[in-house]
Amino acid sequence: MIKKSLLTALLIIAFANPVSAELSSEQQAAKTQGIIFYNQYKSVSATPFLTIGAEAGDQEAQYYLGESLRRKNHFMNPEARKWYEASAEQGDLYAMIQLGRNDDDLCKKLKNCAPEQKEPVEWLKQAQSIAKPKAENGDAESMYIMYELTVDKNWLKRAAEAGHPIAQYWMGITEKQGEGFFLPWQRQDSIEKWFKASAEGGYPKGMREYAILLGEKNDIEGYRQWNEKSALTGYASTIFEYGSDLAHEPDLYGYPLDVVKGYALIYLLKELDGGGGMQADVKDQLQKISSKITPEQIIEAKKLAETWTATHPPLSFFPEKLSR
Repeated sequence: MIKKSLLTALLIIAFANPVSAELSSEQQAAKTQGIIFYNQYKSVSATPFLTIGAEAGDQEAQYYLGESLRRKNHFMNPEARKWYEASAEQGDLYAMIQLGRNDDDLCKKLKNCAPEQKEPVEWLKQAQSIAKPKAENGDAESMYIMYELTVDKNWLKRAAEAGHPIAQYWMGITEKQGEGFFLPWQRQDSIEKWFKASAEGGYPKGMREYAILLGEKNDIEGYRQWNEKSALTGYASTIFEYGSDLAHEPDLYGYPLDVVKGYALIYLLKELDGGGGMQADVKDQLQKISSKITPEQIIEAKKLAETWTATHPPLSFFPEKLSR
């Protein structure tokens, strides 16, 4: 069962940094809404909400505003850089890394960067100087940041062993893709270990991978349990799968047929029209389910979708915090 504290964190974003400025309730609500939109790949919608928190001095809002502006423009424009730098100056390691990774800065292309502007390598060195001591002192997130900074797989493994759910997920993914040296019968056990740990740590993508793995082992009850838990966090991919399962489109895991709830869950995903590439599948699936549902049931399903929205975490793709 997901701990209440973790579920609350998922309403904003997994493993976020501490708040750096005292926000009013209105400013906090705007920041929260902005991050929700960002997690739904709605950068344009996110920008005005995040601007409120960023201008109030909140380093996390500043970081996500920089992210939204960079993603919206497809490059690091001066406004995005300004907010990354504001966040980085308050100690945000993610902002430092994005500034350090930047190879598409508009000012470089125009050859008019400000003379006082730090070089990318300086930001990376600063981030490492902060993260490494914390990582060596046992902080799991700092270990994961060290992996992002160095691409040293040892840091990823250390973060996973220290209980970082995202690191555990990536350990499972990389081993599933063939990395690491194992005896033939050991690899699958290790993959399962990491996905199980990530799932139990509350990471929605880890829950989905663990559900899929259990389904492949013909543990149908295990699949249902973890797929539904992942859907309950608002993760778009598993909501689509859960809704499809309930509507028997197709019937792969023996769920009792519930076309109303199945339609409702797929209908929810129409909201995710800012990116993520789901809309064609959503449209196709709703058409399929419509063939086995009455007009009255569709009305009921849409009301159920409204209730779900009011009583569950917001829909999210749970993108990596350090986007590319």
